[in-house]
Amino acid sequence: MSVVTVQLGQCGNQIGLELFDIIYNDAQTGQRKTYCAASCERFFYQTKHEDFVARAVLIDMEPKVIKQNFSKTAKRGKWKYDDASSFNQRQGCGNNWANGYCVQGPRHREVVENLMRREVERCDRLSGFMPVMSVAGGTGSGVGTYVTQCLRDMYPKSFIVNHLTWPYGKGEVIVQNYNSVLTLHHLYQLSDAILVHENDTVHRICSQRLHLKDISISDINKVIAHHLGGVLQPALTADSYGVYSRNPLGELVSALVCHPEYKLLSVSTIPQMHSSSIAYSTFLWPALLKHLRQMLISNTKMEEGINWQVRPLPVSERTQSLTGSRFNISLANLLILRGKDVFSADTGGFGDAALYSSWLPPKDAFSLWKCPVTFNKYEKTATLVSNSQALLEPLDNMVRKAWNMFAARAYIHQYSKYGISEEDFLNGFTSVEQIISSYSQLGCDG
Repeated sequence: MSVVTVQLGQCGNQIGLELFDIIYNDAQTGQRKTYCAASCERFFYQTKHEDFVARAVLIDMEPKVIKQNFSKTAKRGKWKYDDASSFNQRQGCGNNWANGYCVQGPRHREVVENLMRREVERCDRLSGFMPVMSVAGGTGSGVGTYVTQCLRDMYPKSFIVNHLTWPYGKGEVIVQNYNSVLTLHHLYQLSDAILVHENDTVHRICSQRLHLKDISISDINKVIAHHLGGVLQPALTADSYGVYSRNPLGELVSALVCHPEYKLLSVSTIPQMHSSSIAYSTFLWPALLKHLRQMLISNTKMEEGINWQVRPLPVSERTQSLTGSRFNISLANLLILRGKDVFSADTGGFGDAALYSSWLPPKDAFSLWKCPVTFNKYEKTATLVSNSQALLEPLDNMVRKAWNMFAARAYIHQYSKYGISEEDFLNGFTSVEQIISSYSQLGCDG
């Protein structure tokens, strides 16, 4: 089944380019006919000239990044975008969610919906949609939210998994916290799951694990694409009976999102290192899984600086405080192993009941996918997608900063002139605070 990727704004289009590059290169490496066929069916279609064309719609209110994407794919000569599957205008949304959602989105709805229909009609079977967007600017957050709403209206039974890039904590855009609150408020009602990457975390990975000195946007996007590729490429699920899963988005949602109040997913992948070091490194499943499990427990996003002192507590020993426990409590986890000897890896540590809320038995809370094919030049790769308390701190910081600005009535007029009222803001705050409260209560005995 095919996934239609919707690249929105500068961030979404740049990440989308790197994602398709990694997926294509990974699928074409070595003698992998079955794996390659399954991957390409999901993310590409072939023309009569056997060119690989990405199943993607590119949307931006400015033309620069989309033009760059077409230029880069033409130079690389491996795969390409369809010239008729992009839409851009001459002027952006001014980093204003309201402009994107209330003005630009509705203004261009018909042309964008036609692009979506055209791309869907190319799919023999549709798994769903993956809108890729930032929550800081105006096009990604505002237009991205509006486009997600259009997709839900057009395809009410299809899966929608949004990928959000969280802005740097110190700020990229002065109103980024407003944009983030409004985006999350709406997407929680529209999306089946929300995958989140934090720019601060990815930047640290580039610096401390990849040892990059002058970290570019491209470096950050490649790390995010590597994580997403580890999630989306073909794998064997528990009930796929020896064949690659046919419905990647549906399987992801089924494994991790058991309740509509819990849709936030974080991703961790190991190992991560500079490409020049991979050939000289030895990877063993016991060590990789030991590190990844402790990363989950201590809410550490990379192998560097893991706090080995944090230990999970049995449910009977946890406090009933809404502030949660000292360790990161999970509602559900999905572990994806790729590479050599995956069927001999001992993953029992991830089924430990102490890692989870009491609301689900461990056999339902933990899912395992395996693929004997190596991924993106790594002999062994372990990717963990977690529905847990991992995003509580960035969420709380975002709401607090947005509230402070709102209390001072800062920049409210920039939103009200496009039709967003103070009541809309208050509804957004209420919604996000409810998300924070729900995840905080994972530590309470149900």
